Amino acid sequence: MDIFVGVIVGLLVLMTLVTLHELGHFIAARRNGVRVLEFGIGFPPRAIAWVKDPKTKKWTRLKKSEWDKPQKGLIFSFNWLPIGGFCQMDGESANDIRKGTFGNARFWAKTKILFAGVAMNWLTAFIILLVLSLTGLPKMIPNQFSVQSDESVFNRSHVTVTEVLDDSPAKAAGFEKNDVIVAVAGEEVFASSDVSKINSAHVGEEVVYTVSRASNCELKTPEETPADGEANCENKEEELLLTAKLNNSDAEYLLGITMSSSQELYRYTWSAPVVAAGLTVQLTGETLKGVGELIGNLVSGAFKQLNPDDNTRAEGRAALESAGESVSGPVGIIGVIFPAFTSAGVTNVAYLAALISVSLACMNVLPIPALDGGRWLLIAIFKLRKKELSKELEEKIVSRAFLVLLILIALITILDITRFF
Repeated sequence: MDIFVGVIVGLLVLMTLVTLHELGHFIAARRNGVRVLEFGIGFPPRAIAWVKDPKTKKWTRLKKSEWDKPQKGLIFSFNWLPIGGFCQMDGESANDIRKGTFGNARFWAKTKILFAGVAMNWLTAFIILLVLSLTGLPKMIPNQFSVQSDESVFNRSHVTVTEVLDDSPAKAAGFEKNDVIVAVAGEEVFASSDVSKINSAHVGEEVVYTVSRASNCELKTPEETPADGEANCENKEEELLLTAKLNNSDAEYLLGITMSSSQELYRYTWSAPVVAAGLTVQLTGETLKGVGELIGNLVSGAFKQLNPDDNTRAEGRAALESAGESVSGPVGIIGVIFPAFTSAGVTNVAYLAALISVSLACMNVLPIPALDGGRWLLIAIFKLRKKELSKELEEKIVSRAFLVLLILIALITILDITRFF
């Protein structure tokens, strides 16, 4: 059930983010005098559509028998495939010179139209992070941007032991289920990752854990006993110091417990817009850095595979494996990542939506002809060369780039399915 809900949430979030991206193109096109033929939510086949009369400005239901016929007004449609949306402009070829077409627009107008979707994705991420900054923002990346002078922490609690493994250092030290770990080696902890981090710094050593434990029922005095005679005892918390000698790094585990902790959330007041903007910029930088490392690993890994030296080829395989592990496609995002984040709560889903919105923006600025940034670069190059970009050449370049993207998406999808099962 969790996976099913996560998949539904993932589809809705991705469709919303892509539709907002296309809405950016739509708004910029209309503001710059470019006619939009159709704005659709979801991808065809079409489910239902309306058309706007250019004279009366009224919307009417578009009959199915009229779907394949050209319309004078704007078409708004819902489509069956819930994987995004689209904005179909009139004359999207760069050399179409008819009035009201994309091709007839000035270079600066084309620039605004092509990058409006990217701007919309960044704006969407900013708004989501702004709301989270005001209501409760999780910290999910190292050194996450914040304004500490205006930061308040809530939803904070210590770490609870959910299981103690047999024949483990924890068992020998006296850990029990439901123990609350307050501190490790004298350092207060509020997350499972804090405990693991400190443990990793003391591999093979003795570590002292400050633990809070509910003691056995203590008898009350007669004066404290309720009139109905029920429960002549009360539970109390006691604090213990447990010393465990951690396993070495080559062991299956260091301490031998499983833990749970509530997620810390951070609120901001006057600095919320600053935090949202700073975090949007930080996520953009991290995304572009990740893309750079991915491309670097793919290129270096491929070239090293051609080297006759066995050690070099092994390094190449490691680089390619690292590239494969660092990327996820639609199946991985919808089938694995979203179910995990959905089970963790609405706040985590919202943060993930902001991250994906930033990723969509970064992806579309890449100089790949099938994407917004690549199309703009293609138009810009031919403008600088003062040469005409013919429709045939543009379609050939874009279609081949799109084919490469489809092959890449297919390979990533296969990798996702392998991980999923």
